[in-house]
Amino acid sequence: MTQNNNRRKAFTLIELLVVIAIISILMGLLLPAVQKIRESAARTQCMNNLKQVGLALHNYHDGNQALPPGYFSTMPYLDGATDTAPGWGWGAFLLPYLEQGNGYQQLNFKQPVPNSPAIQTMVKMYLCPSDQTPSAAFPVPDGFGNTVCQAAPISYAACCGGDESDTTDATGLGVFYRSSRTRLTDITDGTSETILIGERAWGNAKGVWAGAIPGGVIQRGSTNPCQPNVPGASYPAATLVLAHAHGNNPLVDADGSAGMDDFSSKHTGGSNFLFADGSVHFIFTMPSDNPDGSYPVLELQFQALGTRSNGEVVGLTDLMGN
Repeated sequence: MTQNNNRRKAFTLIELLVVIAIISILMGLLLPAVQKIRESAARTQCMNNLKQVGLALHNYHDGNQALPPGYFSTMPYLDGATDTAPGWGWGAFLLPYLEQGNGYQQLNFKQPVPNSPAIQTMVKMYLCPSDQTPSAAFPVPDGFGNTVCQAAPISYAACCGGDESDTTDATGLGVFYRSSRTRLTDITDGTSETILIGERAWGNAKGVWAGAIPGGVIQRGSTNPCQPNVPGASYPAATLVLAHAHGNNPLVDADGSAGMDDFSSKHTGGSNFLFADGSVHFIFTMPSDNPDGSYPVLELQFQALGTRSNGEVVGLTDLMGN
């Protein structure tokens, strides 16, 4: 009788637990690296989006001898909330310069924004990959929660100035504001030190590319970290397309806007900004003012980047993140 020496060997329970533990450790080490690579790629794509927007803005300027308006209104100014019609914003005017000519042809700039179904068109160039944006157009409400129209989202907003300029003002010290027509030669603070467009995460504030929708409001996004337990659920129509350089990724905002009129992103540590010379820089997070309401020194420098001709000298490198 011969002995069978081909008996199958198996892992013992202890050996199996050791293997599982090793795999878990390796996955724990690998996952942060993968996430970091993904975020780096998303941040780079976001910067590329803004560079393309910068080229479009310069091409628009060449053809029209000025940059597009923050939003366009033919109504007498009242409050930047009820008087924005027709309301078409900078993002709509740029469409033909971003290979979106077909969508642009479907817009009727003589009619109020909600009258054009094409405002529901998703424009990939206007969406940051790190942002929590919807996959289709979303309902834009009025102040009572009634839907005004469906419009496509955007992850960016045009700069109307520093904290001295509100999105709802008749004018602003920045490049973009109500019916603005700013020329590059008007930017005497220097094109390399003046913000044109910055990130404003849709997950924090539900902006649109179409414009300042008449009768509409911007709502807080589901991931808005600012003032979670106090008023600030919505803000006037002009804020759908504009922001001011007050803070960057604010956690506290005492003016009741819940940071919806500020810049923000879902990147780690800061947000991307397009400057008037076409460059794009990553500026680190500035979450709040001083406890006494005054501004930290670096926040003042950030606010100075929002103005076009205020005479400030800014150390941009002091504000740039890694």
